[in-house]
Amino acid sequence: MLNTWVVAPTCLPLVLRRCHSCASGSFRPNGKFRVNASHKLLDAWLLVLCTGCGDTAKLTVLERVHVRSVRPELLDRMHDNDPGLAAELLQDPVVRRRNRVALDWDGAWRLDTGRSDHLDREVIDVSVRFAARIPVRPVRLISEGCGLPRAEVERLITAGKLVSAVRLGGKLSGDFSFLLKR
Repeated sequence: MLNTWVVAPTCLPLVLRRCHSCASGSFRPNGKFRVNASHKLLDAWLLVLCTGCGDTAKLTVLERVHVRSVRPELLDRMHDNDPGLAAELLQDPVVRRRNRVALDWDGAWRLDTGRSDHLDREVIDVSVRFAARIPVRPVRLISEGCGLPRAEVERLITAGKLVSAVRLGGKLSGDFSFLLKR
């Protein structure tokens, strides 16, 4: 029987970027936007707060874009400070690259394993789905989901009792599955 685990965000991740005021290395997104119109051109930013001093920084979302080229729904969501839009934009690699930032997902996600009656079975077949592009080590997910120490999970991989079509070393942010034989 195939079990499905879901890796889901619990809050917005920290934005890794240097603060110009206090040299802190992280900002907390608060889900607020600033939109500025200059004649027929729009600029829009996602506002983030320094975790050290509380100063506000802006992550560029739109820059000198003609007002007619922006979808009205997008503009409405920015004016409403939609936290879902903030999460979508932080996931967007183009926005992250443009602003030269990275995301820190530590403590911003949870693993939902559903029922826990599968842990006593001889063979466990699990499909792991990601609700957002959260980079997590598969060894950590398996350890947390099965209630095993990470060293034990590494030993099972080495012994060939934990197999997957994807490489279980490093980090993944896309769906994968694995088979655990006890």
